[in-house]
Amino acid sequence: MSKEQIQIVLPDGSVREYERGVSLATLAADLGPDWAQRALVAQVNGRLVDLTAPLTENAEVRFLTFEDPEGQEVYRHSTAHIMAQAVQDLFPEAKVTIGPPIEDGFYYDFDVSRPFTPEDLERIEARMEEIIAADQPFERLEVSRAEAEKIFRQLGENYKLEILAEIPPEESVTLYRTGEWVDLCRGPHVSRTGQIKAFKLLGTSGAYWRGDERNKMLQRIYGTSYPSQEQLQEYLHRLEEAQKRDHRRLGRKLDLFSISEEAGAGLILWHPQGGLIRKLIEDFWREEHLKAGYEIVYSPHIGRAQLWERSGHLDFYRENMYAPLEIEGQEYFLKPMNCPFHILIYKSKRRSYRELPLRWAELGTVYRYERSGVLHGLLRVRGFTQDDAHIFCRPDQVEEEILGCLDLTLHLLRSFGFHEYEVALSVRDPEQRDKYIGSDEAWEMAEGSLEMALEKRALPHAREVGEAVFYGPKIDLKIKDALGRAWQCTTIQFDFNLPDRFDLTFIGPDGREHRPYMVHRALLGSLERFLGVLIEHYAGAFPVWLAPVQVVVIPIADRHSDYAQQVAVQLRKAGVRVEVDARSETVAHKIAEAETRKVPFMLIVGDREVAKGTVSVRERGMKDHGPMKVEEVQALLGK
Repeated sequence: MSKEQIQIVLPDGSVREYERGVSLATLAADLGPDWAQRALVAQVNGRLVDLTAPLTENAEVRFLTFEDPEGQEVYRHSTAHIMAQAVQDLFPEAKVTIGPPIEDGFYYDFDVSRPFTPEDLERIEARMEEIIAADQPFERLEVSRAEAEKIFRQLGENYKLEILAEIPPEESVTLYRTGEWVDLCRGPHVSRTGQIKAFKLLGTSGAYWRGDERNKMLQRIYGTSYPSQEQLQEYLHRLEEAQKRDHRRLGRKLDLFSISEEAGAGLILWHPQGGLIRKLIEDFWREEHLKAGYEIVYSPHIGRAQLWERSGHLDFYRENMYAPLEIEGQEYFLKPMNCPFHILIYKSKRRSYRELPLRWAELGTVYRYERSGVLHGLLRVRGFTQDDAHIFCRPDQVEEEILGCLDLTLHLLRSFGFHEYEVALSVRDPEQRDKYIGSDEAWEMAEGSLEMALEKRALPHAREVGEAVFYGPKIDLKIKDALGRAWQCTTIQFDFNLPDRFDLTFIGPDGREHRPYMVHRALLGSLERFLGVLIEHYAGAFPVWLAPVQVVVIPIADRHSDYAQQVAVQLRKAGVRVEVDARSETVAHKIAEAETRKVPFMLIVGDREVAKGTVSVRERGMKDHGPMKVEEVQALLGK
């Protein structure tokens, strides 16, 4: 190999020689026209690099397309830059801040004198089209921090100067230029603006600089982009469906819950219909936990400061806790978690190895301070009820207990209609063992138990090295809803920290004290969030067993009301949740209203039904079952 040649390992596994300084774009073209068209960015020895970059040493190269998560991020981050360029072309006074890719899209925050209007977004989109049509190159520039500061000082970009001030003076920084427009950015980007084929600006919102309400309010523009118009239209259709299913809109429409500023942001008021659904979930949850060998416990909503000091929450979690209450000279805190109280129950008496495992479950309401900007209906709140449980067990019982947790998780989620999951196993980084507490033996056993359980239950999972928290490994399970969106619900978490902090022990068969293993687990996550997901999954049309009203009996005329009431009484005795709509409205109006309320079944009764002792059955969605005896309706409802 000559001095001017370097060896490149390409994605197909072949090794080729190239002249030093060859561009990555040339390598992509050598792999064929498909790669030349689809490649967005390259991974060189594991590092993301622009395709315009030259290669100066031996390397292993992988090209990324829009099908790769990193490729999507680069594509959308590049679109965000084009949007920012368009904004400053149209609004020269606008100051730019940051514009990252996010799931399914991107945003960019601007300091402008007034909020953007829908008409502004149309103008920005039109200017973006012009920039894309011009096919401007994304030019990477490496400069010193001092040079960058000079450039952005001349441009009057004070937010960029604030970011630059956090970079060590000796470090070089990266700028990207398209046309005459320049931005501070680490990159990488696509090679040219013309590679962006389809995009849409989706809306605007206010956003504080750096997410801190003490800072200035900025204007955020959201958007998305795809490699084809067809993919964009498909996404916009999914977005439209998601908006129809928005639990906040359906929560109001179905009268399930509300949030009042008078009560406080992020605090849920459950209305009768929503309260009934919640009760059904809670009752089912308790029954299934009792069947699985759990015991139900209850704990207070507040605890003394000393408890939270010992648990470590005041040291590591205080910014998420509410301010203390002073009671008789003592500080008390609203509980952000249930675990310290369950530990106190454990410590209330001496424990023997014969008692273990202990499985204690609680639907415990906790309170956490969340910034107002992140509150979101039922999905992000300040007071919520966790379906919490803690398992205290011996080392030899761990594997069976983790399997039990997974079995109960899958049973519960499938009962609610969720059958697709994304699973992650978070383990420690073996190269940084000093970051974690607990012995190597304990970590190996815990990680092995979690992995074994996932394999035994045939749950494909991603092994995420370094993502474990300092006190133990965990399993996270996301459910996929009707639109294919993933929602975090289940967490099964080992804890090597709290048993040590609270000096938990049990007496073993050798008569000595031993440390129990402690497993935290929440299967639904929280009732608030889970119900929000359920509403969106079913678009408010709950399955019969969860519907707050399962049947509406509709008399055709006043003379049929007595018979309608008799039908309702018979159904109630069978455990059916039933209403009679005897208002002086047309039958068509009553049926339409029941459909709007998403009631599963409507039973219409008139002269013929009274004479034959039947009901005319109509199922939600306008499906007509014809005449039935009430007993047949009960069977249809599973009663």
